[in-house]
Amino acid sequence: MSEFAGRVAIVTGSSSGIGEAIARRLSELGASVVINSASSVEAGQKIARELGDSAIYVQGDISDKASGERLLAATLERFGKLDILVNNAGWTKAVSHPDLEALTDDIFARTFEVNVTGTWMLTKAAMPHLKQSDDGNVVNITSIAGVRPVGSSIAYSMSKAALNHMTLLLAKSCGPVRVNAVAPGLVETPWTKDWQAQHEAVKAKAPLKRSATPADCVEATLALLRNRYATGQIFVVDGGLTLVI
Repeated sequence: MSEFAGRVAIVTGSSSGIGEAIARRLSELGASVVINSASSVEAGQKIARELGDSAIYVQGDISDKASGERLLAATLERFGKLDILVNNAGWTKAVSHPDLEALTDDIFARTFEVNVTGTWMLTKAAMPHLKQSDDGNVVNITSIAGVRPVGSSIAYSMSKAALNHMTLLLAKSCGPVRVNAVAPGLVETPWTKDWQAQHEAVKAKAPLKRSATPADCVEATLALLRNRYATGQIFVVDGGLTLVI
């Protein structure tokens, strides 16, 4: 399939989970894809090999400005342009919301360094190149934790709320580049494989009676990329969970 033939996409945090699923699907649809991770180098390299000549892997922690710049430079060197930036990389540590002392300054700072500052720096650096595309796109993978007082920690929820608002501000300010977000609820990924109690709670509460899958997030991302008149949208993908919590 060649729907995205000629398009070049960076998908951060794409060595597993949602990011991997998005990268693989974009590649299947004809895009050239840059796989990225901060630490899972072997997994990222394996995915890039499997996707063939239309994919490369670039290691880099987006919270480090120089790493983000190297990621962008490697993309431009290999493919010559950038059409799509999927900001999927994120970081969290589970901390009970009432336990304020457990949410240390270090945890708080790291959460924002990756989820907000890193995403901002990479998007800012990429924007001049996205503006040269005939349909430049940014898709931020956020969370329902950004629209409801839930999530793995207060810091995580705050960071995702910041990303959602960043999405609106960039959409308003950076046209004709389109900037949207996908905000899933709990997703079945390697990261949440041990969260059985949380998955059961979602199954019990959500109208659609299950957690999200990476495929659900892929389809939401594709929908935003395909609709050339959509910008500034926060696409909640939660099986209706936010309707009842």
